[in-house]
Amino acid sequence: MESLSHHDVINLLLQLATMLLMARIFSEIARKFNQPSVVGELLAGIILGPTILGTFGPEAFEYMFASNPQANLALDGFVQIAVILLLFIAGLEVELHLVFSQGKSALSISMLGLIVPFALGFVVPYFMPEFFGLAEGNKLLFALFMGTAMSITALPVVVRILMDMNLFKSKMGMLIVASAMVNDIIGWLIFSVILSFMGKSGNLNLLETIGITVGFTLFMLTIGKALLNKMLPWINKKLSWPGGLLSLSMAFCFLAAAFTEWLGIHSIFGAFLLGVALGDSDQMPERAKEIVHQFINNIFAPLFFVSIGLKVNFAANFDLLLTLAVLVISFAGKIIGSGIGAYKGGGFTKRESLAVGFGMNARGAMEIILGLIALENGLIDEKLFVALVIMAIVTSMTSGPLMKWSLSKK
Repeated sequence: MESLSHHDVINLLLQLATMLLMARIFSEIARKFNQPSVVGELLAGIILGPTILGTFGPEAFEYMFASNPQANLALDGFVQIAVILLLFIAGLEVELHLVFSQGKSALSISMLGLIVPFALGFVVPYFMPEFFGLAEGNKLLFALFMGTAMSITALPVVVRILMDMNLFKSKMGMLIVASAMVNDIIGWLIFSVILSFMGKSGNLNLLETIGITVGFTLFMLTIGKALLNKMLPWINKKLSWPGGLLSLSMAFCFLAAAFTEWLGIHSIFGAFLLGVALGDSDQMPERAKEIVHQFINNIFAPLFFVSIGLKVNFAANFDLLLTLAVLVISFAGKIIGSGIGAYKGGGFTKRESLAVGFGMNARGAMEIILGLIALENGLIDEKLFVALVIMAIVTSMTSGPLMKWSLSKK
């Protein structure tokens, strides 16, 4: 059985230490400027990666991140776990009873906020595949991915923005959060089907893939959720707290992730659904959720976002026209779709509806995860990946200020 050598272990530990230190430094800098931590963590990765360090200190970059395949493979394992855990805590934030309590208004905003950007994201790349970077491959699959990437809202970013603006418990805040939850569930459902056609699903055909994906989703949100709800009181009472609950939550998360990976859907989808089923339970204490959030957001999440900058040279792969096109499609689709949904179905004024559209426009981590999986599976090229990362950063940074601007106007 192969194992890491003495040098491999040293290199891996140096990688982890450097990534976490840089992530913390730039995360704190980002927070000083009222920006999400993810912006600073991505910047740290760009500095450590081929864009900055690889250009101005190639020997240091080579020694740290490029010369040791065994250590890099181990680091990739850490990053894979980080992605799974990120989707798990994203699922924990989904509260199904909140979605149901908002009724038709949330459904109107979420559906139009999903359909309009999906349509724009699908149609334009489908008829202009070369411009968007599809050299070869399935044009339909590529367009479906772009539609999905344009339509998913980053729930964690939206929640943070609404809390910062003291809107989280307002009617508008609750509607935006409920709509973003529906967006996330449907968007990841669509993307899991797309992933199955990237050679990950074995011999499953279209109907089998859709059937298994929908069936597993329904199971986790009904029977699975009920089983977890019955188990949690026993876990909280019989096992040491919070250790027992946390370790079993992680174990269930990895089991669900392994199951969906085995199905050929993707490990992240299983982790997300387990998070939804667990987070919506009355027996899952808020304090336990907070411990999980702190652990993942401050250790695993930084490793993932810093690793993004290590994979691609952002300067060499920056395409201004492509980035602008992605930004226009993302802003137009989400703001128009969600805005119309809020105006027609939510009973908001035009200014308030515009604010809802801006709130739903926040992308953040979700699009970056989507883009990375598509890049690793050869569906998109590095230029489009860079454009998607920039889009995620810009929408996250502008969502809050644009909401404030819209609501301040009379």
